[in-house]
Amino acid sequence: MAASSASEYIKHHLGNLTYGQLPAGYERTCHGHEQTLNDATWTFACNAQEASDMGFMAFHVDSLAWSGGLGIIMCLLFWLGARKASAGIPTGFMNFVEIIIEFIDTQVRDSFHGKSKLIAPLSLVIFCWVFLMNLMDLIPVDWVPLTFQWIMTSFFGWTSHEAYFRIVPTTDPNITLSMSISVFLLVIFYSIKVKGVGGFLGELSFKPFEANNIFGKLLLLPINLVLEVIALLAKPVSLGLRLFGNMYAGEFVFILVAAMMGTWQAVAAWPWAVFHILVITLQAFIFMVLTIVYLSMAVEEH
Repeated sequence: MAASSASEYIKHHLGNLTYGQLPAGYERTCHGHEQTLNDATWTFACNAQEASDMGFMAFHVDSLAWSGGLGIIMCLLFWLGARKASAGIPTGFMNFVEIIIEFIDTQVRDSFHGKSKLIAPLSLVIFCWVFLMNLMDLIPVDWVPLTFQWIMTSFFGWTSHEAYFRIVPTTDPNITLSMSISVFLLVIFYSIKVKGVGGFLGELSFKPFEANNIFGKLLLLPINLVLEVIALLAKPVSLGLRLFGNMYAGEFVFILVAAMMGTWQAVAAWPWAVFHILVITLQAFIFMVLTIVYLSMAVEEH
């Protein structure tokens, strides 16, 4: 494959199906013809430039659909497992579900030092949901996007270069950061619930450097506040970007292999896929464990 075509191939596979608003007067070339929008219009982006021009309020439809769909599948599987639960010895799928639940329960008991009925179910959802989203990375990169392209070109008149479609939600920072921000809000909630507003603000203002007199406390307050606020805000950023970075790198390798090998990508990517099974499991585990640790730190009183 030529360098230019390989470059376009990679850029196309890293693009999201984006839905957003283009301003009035916007000139676009889409679906084979040029047009100037008379009014501000909500539409699908035809290229990366349009997706960028849609700004912050644009939606990555593919990431939202796959993450939501996989979440529904996860809930359905556990619901079916719960329906089959009995006092006898578990077999088949029920045995698999029980192993996962016991594994998560052990992690929560070892890492969470407070009392909450939310942490164990939350940890179970995080691990299974992130694992399923990561698992989509093992599907050859062309199979689902090419099927989507065929549907859009055959029935809706799109051209192939306009049909962006990504199926790994965790390669989208919007998804990973939204999950980490949700964890961050829970950290704030539990900190205030356990320590009170005064205790939470005091922890930010009078730690880690301490003084025995009021003058020393006031002198150290700005330093403590800057350090603790940065440490607090770094938690959701690092949590979300760690998952995104690792999964994006893995997806990029698969795309490079597909660009070089074409229809032989499934065979050529097999060694990397075997190794990547460990990566996707490890990343789901790390996201879950860090969530438990952050919430445990939030409920600890000093």
